[in-house]
Amino acid sequence: LLAASAGAYVSAVYISFLYMTNDKQPQNTSNNCGCNKDKSKSALSYITNPDRNSTYSKIAYAYDDEIAKDEIVMGINLMRRWLLYKHAQGHVLEVGAGTGRNIDYYPKSSSFLAKHEVTKVVLSELSEKMLQQAQKKITPRDAKLFELKQADAANLHMYEDNTFDTIVDTFGLCSFDDPISVLKELQRVVKKPNGKILLLEHGRSKKYDKLSNFLDKNAERHAKNWGCVWNRDLDDIMEKAGLKVDNLYTWHFGTTYYVVCRPGDVVVKKE
Repeated sequence: LLAASAGAYVSAVYISFLYMTNDKQPQNTSNNCGCNKDKSKSALSYITNPDRNSTYSKIAYAYDDEIAKDEIVMGINLMRRWLLYKHAQGHVLEVGAGTGRNIDYYPKSSSFLAKHEVTKVVLSELSEKMLQQAQKKITPRDAKLFELKQADAANLHMYEDNTFDTIVDTFGLCSFDDPISVLKELQRVVKKPNGKILLLEHGRSKKYDKLSNFLDKNAERHAKNWGCVWNRDLDDIMEKAGLKVDNLYTWHFGTTYYVVCRPGDVVVKKE
């Protein structure tokens, strides 16, 4: 299964994404993960320019159709289910919820497979059009479980400290303008000391330099077409955010991260 997933990643990402992003690659592409923004370059780079996030509104209606097959072949759906069924509990906040691709994987009260009970899930997303797609996936039966909220993950001012038992972010750190600030904000609103922050992300590989070089080379046009900076250093981001990592697994040659965290000792003050 692991070998199949790895092979699927090569074929799905290296070929499919390049095929879909066949526009001429802009300049300023080398080794830039967009984590440290340079305003002088932001107008030239989709990686560092936050305007790339308008892409999500443009692709919202077709987003699920574009990536659904890739996720199945790569085993991403299984990872989503494993992460949520095993670790999500209580009052949950999901940030960067997008079109609600996790909705089917949250454990319901009637599920005998779930390790914990989830009582409420707030699906937050900055793009209104993405949220509109998520709304379509919520059945009348589950309407009381899910709440939609248009919100910036880096500024959750509507929530007090220690509000949520669990916070979920799947493939969001690649899209946030400042992923370190987002993780610090998540630590503020999750309950201390034992609230969980669950991450399923993709970034640069620490195992295969050639693979990371490939991601670097194609980062600009991928960010232009998908709003996603796929070559960020996730280990560095989590360390700088001060997270306490309980469990970390990687797949797809070290580019897909499955992480269970707790809030660190950092004190994050609301603005």
